This record gives sequence, structure tokens and C-alpha cells, in this order.
Amino acid sequence: PFMRWRERYLFAMEGVNRASAATGETKGHYLNVTAGTMEDMYERAEFSKEVGSIICMIDLVIGYSAIQSMAKWARANDMILHLHRAGNSTYSRQKNHGMNFRVICKWMRMAGVDHIHAGTVVGKLEGDPLMIKGFYNTLLCTRTDINLPEGIFFDQDFASLRKVMPVASGGIHAGQMHQLIHYLGDDVVLQFGGGTIGHPDGIQAGATANRVALECMVIARNEG
Repeated sequence: PFMRWRERYLFAMEGVNRASAATGETKGHYLNVTAGTMEDMYERAEFSKEVGSIICMIDLVIGYSAIQSMAKWARANDMILHLHRAGNSTYSRQKNHGMNFRVICKWMRMAGVDHIHAGTVVGKLEGDPLMIKGFYNTLLCTRTDINLPEGIFFDQDFASLRKVMPVASGGIHAGQMHQLIHYLGDDVVLQFGGGTIGHPDGIQAGATANRVALECMVIARNEG
């Protein structure tokens, strides 16, 4: 009762449509369909499609069978499926038990999600540049070779397995754009939450700052 998801979806899509009309570009919003049962998640996902969304979001904590079920639904309904890795640190951050996040990346690639939060290098999330690069390569490469600094301990051929777009999110802002491009490359979704909303001139100014910083850094890199 405290989370009126129908109203939230409608308000979000109103903003998406307004931004699309103003820019002439396709916009989207990660409508979170995470719920306590598969029936509820299917209901929310269907509603997100009905109101015109091209993407919906689930959390890692729903479990692996549920994730794969939602991935199959998204594929059948021509929707992008964004996976937030909420809860992963309970079993991936401890060094003496659990598993490495790279294993989760492989599982989610096999499950069929389209996006997954995979680290930022800079910002508030833990992770050295080489380790994060190993996560990204696990999601994006058709083959990975042994690379001990990146934590890849054996050769693996992913054959025709679909790739997953990594998402950088967590304490990043326009002032770090040069580092983000340097470490993460071009095949990444840069998600600025607080880094957009926290702009002193408001959310729209924050979004503009992110866009300008990204385009300037790409031009500077390409021109040497």
C-alpha cells in the first residue's frame, strides 16, 4: 500500500514522454517491477508495457529462477530488462566466503538480462580498475582469455551467448567523466542519479551537464 506502483509508472512515463517530445530523442525510465511473487511481477511488467515503456527493471534479490523468467518475458515482449544488483554484496563482497561478482555476471548473461550494474572504478562502489575491467569483459566479450590481473583464471568461449550491457552507477558525476571514459570505454550505460539531482541549478541542468561533459570528453579523446 505504501508503494503505489501504477501511479508511479504513470508519473514517470509522463516525464519520459515530455522529455522525448522536447528533444526528439527516444527516452526511457527503469520502471521497477520487482515484487514478492512472479504473478505480481508479470502484472507490473505488463502494465509498464501498456503505458509505453521500452524498459523495465528487476532486482537481483528476486532470485535466479525469477530473473530468468523475467528475462524470457522481456524477450517475448520486446522489452529491455535492466537488472539492479541490489543484495549482491551480502555474498560477493566478503573475501572469505561467498563468490566473486564475476560469477554473478556470468550467470546473469546466461539468464538473458540486458543490463547489469557492474561497477564504476570511481564513485562510491568498491573495485580496482583491473577487477572492474574483468567484470565488463565477462559481460561484453565473445571470448575471454586468461588474465590474472583482471581476475580471469581460465579461457572461456561464450560462443553465441548474448552480451550484457554493463551499467556504471553509484556516486558518479560529471566531474569524473574523463575517468569513466578512460576506465570503462564506450560500451557502458553511465547512470547519474544523485550526480544529476544534486546539481545546484536543478535536475535539468544536471542532465545537461552530464551530456555536455560526456560529449566534450569523447571529442577530446577522439581528436587526441
